[in-house]
Amino acid sequence: MRSEETAFTGGPMDGRVLPVLLGPTGRPPKYYEIPVPDPAGGRPVVHVYRLEAVTGGGRWSVLPRGWRYVYQPEGRQRRGPRWPWSRPGTRAGKPEER
Repeated sequence: MRSEETAFTGGPMDGRVLPVLLGPTGRPPKYYEIPVPDPAGGRPVVHVYRLEAVTGGGRWSVLPRGWRYVYQPEGRQRRGPRWPWSRPGTRAGKPEER
């Protein structure tokens, strides 16, 4: 598999560059999760990074020149599947609690 050197911004990995495996489209995964084990044997802490395009300045500033991961301190937003019969504001077809 192919990998690409990808920079990390913010959080505990700030300033580091790691090789990240690329998907079939040649793009890194949207989220990169780093589990850190708890020394007391509890649940591990998971640091979440979100993929962001790095654009260059100048005339072609809309084209991505590479990728970087940005720290997400609130974690990853998990969503259920989006069904066509679901109303906006509901999650995975479950009614809203009032």
